[in-house]
Amino acid sequence: MPEKLIETPYPRIDADPHASRVIRYFRPSDYAVWAGATGAFPAALYCWQMADPARGSMRTALRLGGFLGFMGGFLLAYQRSSARFWGWSENRLEEEKDLAELSQRVAEGKPLYGESPQPEWVQGAAHRNSEYSQLKFSVFPMFNLVNHPFHGTDPTKYGAGATKSQEESM
Repeated sequence: MPEKLIETPYPRIDADPHASRVIRYFRPSDYAVWAGATGAFPAALYCWQMADPARGSMRTALRLGGFLGFMGGFLLAYQRSSARFWGWSENRLEEEKDLAELSQRVAEGKPLYGESPQPEWVQGAAHRNSEYSQLKFSVFPMFNLVNHPFHGTDPTKYGAGATKSQEESM
């Protein structure tokens, strides 16, 4: 099945980035969003308690709120970083870092997107399940944890030739 090409205002870096790359490419603003969400959730619970007091201690509720804010903030930061990979928001810094990182991998003779012990059909299934999965975090948080060759970019820009599996998928 041919890949659906989506026009974006910025260049697309990767249609299905590995989770470790998304986290490594976090910007300080992503960390600020994460920290803000971590603090905002228990703060909202505390303000709610002040507006409508209930009996008992707020300690457990605030701890749970801090945990939920931490997890929600991480998912929001991850989604923001993924949007830059897709070219949906400004991504000049990520584009430069990606070009340097993957060109270095090609120069060292390593596979462009890493090696995977899984067979090709498993890699393809993992790609189909995780591509744009960051848009569905509210339903089911899923991350790309499999190295595969299906990223929707031209490997020649890094100085590598297209592999057989990439040529077949195009």
